[in-house]
Amino acid sequence: AVFESAGGGDDAASAGSSDSEFFDPLEPTLRNVLDQRELKWIFVGGKGGVGKTTTSCCLSILLSQEREGDVLLISTDPAHNLSDAFQQKFCGEPTRVEGFPNLFAMEVDASGKTTPSFAGPSASMPSGLGMEGMGEELDFLSDMAASIPGIDEATSFGEVMKQVEQMDYSVVVFDTAPTGHTLKLLQLPQVFDKALDKFLGSKGLLGGMLGPLASLLGGGGDGPGGGLMSKVEDMRQLVHRVKEQFSDPDLTTFVCVCIPEFLSLYETERLVQDLAEFEIDSHNIVINQVLFPERVCSSKLLMARVRMQEKYIQQYEDLYEDFHIVKTPLLAEEVRGIDKLKAFAQNLCEPYSGEQEEGDSDEVSQEDQVLALQQQVAKLRAKCARLEKDLATSQQQ
Repeated sequence: AVFESAGGGDDAASAGSSDSEFFDPLEPTLRNVLDQRELKWIFVGGKGGVGKTTTSCCLSILLSQEREGDVLLISTDPAHNLSDAFQQKFCGEPTRVEGFPNLFAMEVDASGKTTPSFAGPSASMPSGLGMEGMGEELDFLSDMAASIPGIDEATSFGEVMKQVEQMDYSVVVFDTAPTGHTLKLLQLPQVFDKALDKFLGSKGLLGGMLGPLASLLGGGGDGPGGGLMSKVEDMRQLVHRVKEQFSDPDLTTFVCVCIPEFLSLYETERLVQDLAEFEIDSHNIVINQVLFPERVCSSKLLMARVRMQEKYIQQYEDLYEDFHIVKTPLLAEEVRGIDKLKAFAQNLCEPYSGEQEEGDSDEVSQEDQVLALQQQVAKLRAKCARLEKDLATSQQQ
């Protein structure tokens, strides 16, 4: 029932399966993204903890190898992980990634926790602007401007986009925050428009106070509040220009990242539908942390996880048969550092075979067996100690 909106329930899923017999499934790689040379903006997003940063880093590496121009990777997640993934410190300015001549990365806060341009206590007002005795009114107007829904995010994100527009990058990859924050970011043009209309509608009521407020915000202008209105209008035009590009499937696409579990499947479905509502192209899904049966030994726990994952992977394939669905393996170690990211990136452009590397199966199997035996010995020793204690107590009685 959860997925009726996209697949129409079990009946639609079975109908989709029968229809799929008439055409071959799409290639299970991101090769289509790499081959689409006109792409300018690539978003990578999904539920928290599913591997968005790893996927975006690997995709950026592949793009830097395919494109002649520079590639920029931007993290808009307040909890940045690019520095950890590449094991190199990044900041709010584009920094070249070591080992790549044309790959740059930057970590910015597009959540807009602070918006200095729309705030400022009356105590910091410069003198000589005719604002003496208007402290309370100016604080009220500053708070009003800062409280416009979406103004923080629009300002921060707009500044980022303004920087990017001034730079010459062939493609920009966004490592986004978890789904909820990303959807909030994509809603900015609509929310900002509605709030701005209300704010501009109050221009007549505010009267002469807009002039001092505009001066406080650093704007000039010919009339009262002209600088402020011009500044807000410029921001709206920037947001709409960005929205126009994001709605063009030739320029923008969104890569959904998930894992084969129920909550991730549910959130991916919600994300895909919201992207369609925002008219943002999405036709690629990366399923991370997949356990392949060929790599699982005799562990009952792992085999149970394999069966669970296979059930949800089948649901992904039924719901999104017109998507490129990429499956990447769950590894024994974290994917950190240039070498590991390069190696893992191959799973995005070539289907993972699931075959064991030479010697890997035996080594892993022996390690698991030794660990299991050690745990059993520890439990038996503890049990023997309890029995000996019980026996000694009964003999004393």
